Amino acid sequence: MAESVALDPVDLHILRVLQNDARSTYRDLAAQVGVAPSTCLDRVARLRRSGVILGHRLRLDPAKLGRGLQALLSVQVRPHRRELVGPFVERVRALPEARSVFHLTGPDDYLVHVAVADAADLQRLVLDEFTSRREVARVETRLIFQQWECGPLLPPGTSAPPGTTAPGGITPV
Repeated sequence: MAESVALDPVDLHILRVLQNDARSTYRDLAAQVGVAPSTCLDRVARLRRSGVILGHRLRLDPAKLGRGLQALLSVQVRPHRRELVGPFVERVRALPEARSVFHLTGPDDYLVHVAVADAADLQRLVLDEFTSRREVARVETRLIFQQWECGPLLPPGTSAPPGTTAPGGITPV
């Protein structure tokens, strides 16, 4: 498990701003945080080097790309052995329909979030890419009707600044 990184209030403020708008310029970020642009640049670079900031992502609407049906696949792998975990996960991650993969405890070994065109495409994916594999013992499919993103991830013991979240202020995706 990764160790936590010591963050001061300026670091936390930088992270709050970037979580809400990762496209902020260093000049704008520095102004919002109240530090010099060079200080801001140095701090963001340190947050990247220490692994606190993992990267920036472009979010796409799966429905507008022809993948309007999303589902969660609960997958049970037998035998559940270390030598099967890596290849299975890499195969799933290589699927263009896969959005995320979780390795779990409990009766299911993996939870896979997928986005497909329609029910027939989902059936093809389950049959051709999951149940056809020797190590996959069971797949249970749950359709996603609606999904919401939650607020920014902040370190334990901190809270979002006033006005950054509101009751019901979650954004549908």
